[in-house]
Amino acid sequence: MHIDLSDKRVIVTGASRGIGRAIARAFAAEGARVAICARTAVAVEEVGHELALKTKSVIARAVDVTDTLGVKAFVDEVAAEWGGVDVLINNAGQGRGGNLDTLTPEMILEHANILQMGHFRFVQAVVPHMRKQRWGRIVEINALAGVIPTPDGIPSVINRASCVALSKSLGMSLAKDNILVNSLNMGWIDTGQWDRHFQEAGPGVSREEFDEMVLKVVPLGRFGKPEDVAGMALFLSSDYASFISAASIDIAGGLQGQIAYYPTLKREFAEAVKRRAEHASDL
Repeated sequence: MHIDLSDKRVIVTGASRGIGRAIARAFAAEGARVAICARTAVAVEEVGHELALKTKSVIARAVDVTDTLGVKAFVDEVAAEWGGVDVLINNAGQGRGGNLDTLTPEMILEHANILQMGHFRFVQAVVPHMRKQRWGRIVEINALAGVIPTPDGIPSVINRASCVALSKSLGMSLAKDNILVNSLNMGWIDTGQWDRHFQEAGPGVSREEFDEMVLKVVPLGRFGKPEDVAGMALFLSSDYASFISAASIDIAGGLQGQIAYYPTLKREFAEAVKRRAEHASDL
């Protein structure tokens, strides 16, 4: 099966690193015209230069997803330059931890403005262009915590759940216009953040021990790669996925309800490391 995406006009948000960058690379490798954005101009321009070596047409801009007018201006620029927009990969967003004792309503609303409303702003900006051509694909990059709540990380849980619900609602309401919308829900995808989590584990912990602890809840037994996400994004953007809309697809290596146990596992691991350090100091 060959997925032909040559000359498709694609927007990828949050494309300066990680999953967004991998998806932008994948579309460029297939010959698509790729427009990318992220908050930091230097970072997004660097990726733009890289993509220009792989495909014939690239647009790279610094865009703040909380700026409604800025989002619309970017999308309109892309549509004007290329005569329309075929695919939106709504990837921009961030995780946010916290619980009932550490959060304020304002903190949750700030996260919602970036995540929920950031996704909404881009959809609202691209849909008029897709309706004109009666063809469009929107892929929402979400998180498994949005479909299987965890006992911590309230902002990510509730705001990701909202994004998944938005994707399903749009997947039903826009199907009549031949605009298909689907959600990809990430499990443990290694985009570099697990290096940071490992460093936070403290001295005396090997990377092998840390990875074993983290991956206990992943049936497939490994971290996902950004390329694992990119492949599904390409498929959903192609004609092979012409009867798929309002779907919620987990890219998580079989991880399901086990995700709820992870915070407990992490605390138990930290306590075990602490006991080991105390025992060593007594020797």
